[in-house]
Amino acid sequence: MFKRNLMLALACLLPLSVSAANYSIGTGGQSGIYYPFGGALAKVWSEHVPEVNAKAEVTAASVENTIKVVRGDMIAGIAMGNVVLDAYNGQGKFPSKMPVKTLFALYPNLVHTLTLEKSGINSLADLKGKRVSLGAPGSGTAVTSAALLESIGIDVEKDIKAVYLNYSETTNALANGQVDAGFIVGGQGVGAVTQVALTHKIKVLSISDAESQAFVTANPAYSSYDIPADVYNNVGEVSTLSVWNVLVVNANMDDDMAYNLTKAAYENMGDIRKVVKMAEMTTPQNASRLQGVPLHPGAKKYLDSVSK
Repeated sequence: MFKRNLMLALACLLPLSVSAANYSIGTGGQSGIYYPFGGALAKVWSEHVPEVNAKAEVTAASVENTIKVVRGDMIAGIAMGNVVLDAYNGQGKFPSKMPVKTLFALYPNLVHTLTLEKSGINSLADLKGKRVSLGAPGSGTAVTSAALLESIGIDVEKDIKAVYLNYSETTNALANGQVDAGFIVGGQGVGAVTQVALTHKIKVLSISDAESQAFVTANPAYSSYDIPADVYNNVGEVSTLSVWNVLVVNANMDDDMAYNLTKAAYENMGDIRKVVKMAEMTTPQNASRLQGVPLHPGAKKYLDSVSK
């Protein structure tokens, strides 16, 4: 009898001792901006959203994060807008339309086409026949770099010696002479580019107006962007392309959850900006920068409430 009563008593106490549910936020490699952004966001959600205990997960970034959000393995993922747009429309890496929506846009990613100053490579066309890192497998960088090269007539399977490396692997391979050039599609001031520019004389290739216009016409999630001089050590102004990063979620996420996540993020964005400078661009006014993929109704409810 005592044992039975003890079990009943413990059963009554159990709901009080259940911890918050554990969730992952999909980010990217540790040398990019996704990971610290996701870590700061996870801290905010864990502290300010009831029953949520979130952590940042290292991943191959955009494509992997989107797939895992759709599968229900992650509460949210940081991803490049073009990848999420492809998922929503069932294009590119996604054979059918995926149930995705966004909570809000974060900041723009910029195409960095890196090479060493001594390489003799001065344009995208010069990459033909060269050893080129296109980005980590399953990343938005790999999607973008392949599409960009193919838009100027370079077949990534035949015309270059393609390898697939993450940010830090790309800059290490470039510094060690293992590749001739590499792509990093990340926020302005991304750590991997900043670091290699401090130890090696690098070039970030400009994309010509004609190349940019042709690419944007075929890929409307992108726009032209000029990286100011001296963002990176001894690198002048660079004409390139940008695409907004977004926080992608499963379209079937509960409306209250989406509302609470969005509310907590914006009301504590100051804490995130202490960790990630690019979060200065994560504002309600920029929330719907990605055209073509709807905001989650819960997120939209919060955003509508602060825009009045």
